Parts: sequence; structure tokens; C-alpha cells
Amino acid sequence: MLETQNRYENVARSRLDRLRAVGEYRTFANINRRAGAFPAAAVGADGAGDPDVVVWCSNDYLAMAQHPEVIAAAQGALAEYGVGAGGSRNIGGTNRETVALESVLGTWFDKERALVFPTGYGSNDATIEALSLVYPELEIFSDELNHASIIAGVRRNRNARHVFRHNDVDDLRAQLAVADPLVPKLVVFESVYSMDGDIAPIAEILAVAKEYGALVFLDEVHAIGMYGPQGRGIAASLGLLDEIDIVQGTLAKSIGVIGGFIAGKDWLIDAIRSFAPGFIFTTALPPATCVAARRSVEIVRDADDLRADLQAKTELLRQRFRAHGITVMPASTTHILPVRIGDALLCTAAARKLFDEYRIYVQPINPPTVPAGTSRFRINVTPAHSYEHIEHLATSLGAVFRDLGIG
Repeated sequence: MLETQNRYENVARSRLDRLRAVGEYRTFANINRRAGAFPAAAVGADGAGDPDVVVWCSNDYLAMAQHPEVIAAAQGALAEYGVGAGGSRNIGGTNRETVALESVLGTWFDKERALVFPTGYGSNDATIEALSLVYPELEIFSDELNHASIIAGVRRNRNARHVFRHNDVDDLRAQLAVADPLVPKLVVFESVYSMDGDIAPIAEILAVAKEYGALVFLDEVHAIGMYGPQGRGIAASLGLLDEIDIVQGTLAKSIGVIGGFIAGKDWLIDAIRSFAPGFIFTTALPPATCVAARRSVEIVRDADDLRADLQAKTELLRQRFRAHGITVMPASTTHILPVRIGDALLCTAAARKLFDEYRIYVQPINPPTVPAGTSRFRINVTPAHSYEHIEHLATSLGAVFRDLGIG
């Protein structure tokens, strides 16, 4: 028995050693955020020190996680409801706050119905799996750079799964053209891609999908709150939201809380609600989380000033990067500024130098999250970052790149 156990341990340790050797072993920085102090944070296991490290890789895009009204809403709901939901949505976990949040989300996206999930990952994975169960002959067409949560859902489909080249409408068309015209189809893609910061050609993809009778699933997690009228995303900014069958979003990121959601026609959302194992068999979001998310949505919906500030600071950071010889990956046209380094070990070394010498936290993005040889920093400014923060980052990153021979 001991020999068998050692064999398992040896294999696991060998795999981990290989990750370390190529710079792909994940280490978690202990970043202790404090309400009102972000983007500064305290580091270390006890989190007792001063918040002296500036965070440049948070997905709290609008700094809503520390908004006083959102915190107050959560505190009030915690006092009223306690900390947990008490069950799955089907068994005691649905309450007036869940229903109210779904109503607000449906109205926000001008859809008949919305459905919330405990995580954004789960909302993608579970929804796509549910569609595969509702439509047993479903064929799925998925962009090659889709998020892991989408890929997980696609892999659950028992029928044909097609991957089209990133943002390549002609490749999508070619694959749809040879598919059986009688089988149901789903085209899945994102509006903003988180690793490159680029935007999908939504209008063109939508037109091709509709030409071949496919349902359209659009992941807007990196756009909601930041783009479009009332922060409803890229599709809304193009006047195309009505044509999207399922829009998927997050209650983290720009909303600053936790959870995911989908919105669409009543019959379609009802089918997903009824068939998605990842929705049915998991504990629901706590009421206090729903209250906090709803209050944040109400604020973000009207926060044109935050959106304008985010865009202005993003453009300033781009300019300061150029001034210091730092190249943002050319596909990026959004608030996500990826800076490619290439080698994973070098990327990790640069991140460590920024942290140790300049008190800047940027997480290295290494394989398998991105392809080998394309390790990078994914940097994003928020309305909470000051102009002094921006200059400090650009100056420090330029110095680190010169010291390490990057660029």
C-alpha cells in the first residue's frame, strides 16, 4: 500500500517539478485588500502591514468592491439574512433578493429573463452543457481563444464541436456552411478577450450565425460596466443586444461582488434553468451577495463618470508606456493592456523585481493560460488609480525591462 502511495506521490511531484523548471508553477501572492485603500494593498500572511503595494492586475475594473453603498447594502443584508443561502435554488435557496437581482439584470439588458449563478465560470459551463441536453444533436462553434469556462462547457457536448480561428468570420462561415442545415447550432464567443484585450467583430459573427440558423451566445464579462449605454457591453454599444440569444455576464469584475448570470428569452432561460446540472445541484448565492450585487449594478448602470475616467486613464497609461519604450500588444483596443515578455521565467522574474523593488503587483501570465513563448503582464488601470500611480508604474516597468533586457 505504501509503495502504491509513493508511486502516486512521485508522479505528482515530478509533474510539479516540471512546472517549476519552465516557469509555469503557480504561486499565489498574499494580497490583502482593505476597503477604501484599493488599489493599495497589504502583503503577507497576517495582512497587518500598511497597504504599500499597488495592484495593477485586479479584475475589480471599476473599484466597486470598496464602494461604500455596496458595502453598506451587504452589511444590512448580512444582519437580516445571515451569511448563507441555505440551499440550492431548487431547495430553499431562492429568496426575494435572488429574484430581485434577476429582475434588475433582465431589465438592465432589456431581456425577458435573467438567471444568476454562484460564479461566472459556472454560468458559462452550466449554460452550454444545458443547451447540449436540451438539444441532443447540437453542434457548437467556438472561438479558439474562448475562456476555459466556455471550453469546459463545449467539451461536455456529445456531438460535433468546432473551433474557429480567433475572430475569423470567414473560417466560421466555412465551418457552418458544411454543417447539416437541419441540426441545431450554437456559436459561442466573447466580446472582449481578456488575454489580448481585443474586441470581437460582433456584427459580422452575428450575421453569419443567423444566416445559418445558429443560436448566439456572447460572453460580455470583460465589457459589462465599462462599455455601451448604461455599461451594458459591446453588443449594446453597437445596437445589437436584441439579436444576441444569450448574453452572459459576471457579478464580479466591474460589479465588484461575485457570481455570474445569463439573460435572454424567457423560454430559453427557463430551459437552461431546468436542465443545467451546474445550476441545479449547487448552493445558491447568499442573499447578502445578491443585495450587494444589485446595489452595485444600480450604481454602475448610471456611472458614466466612472466609465469616462477609466477610458481616460487607460489612454494616459498607453501614452506613458510608449514614452518609456513599453509596447502594448497591438490587438488591444480596450482597458486591458497586455504587455508581452515571451519567456515564462523572465516574465516571473520581472514580476518579482517589480514587487520587491518598486512595490508594484502585476501577476505574470504564463502557460498554459497563454501559449508557450507568449508570457505577459495583463495590466489594467481603474478609476481608483491616481495619475501618480500611473507614472510610477510606467517608470518602474521601463526600468525593470531595461535591467532584464526585455523589449
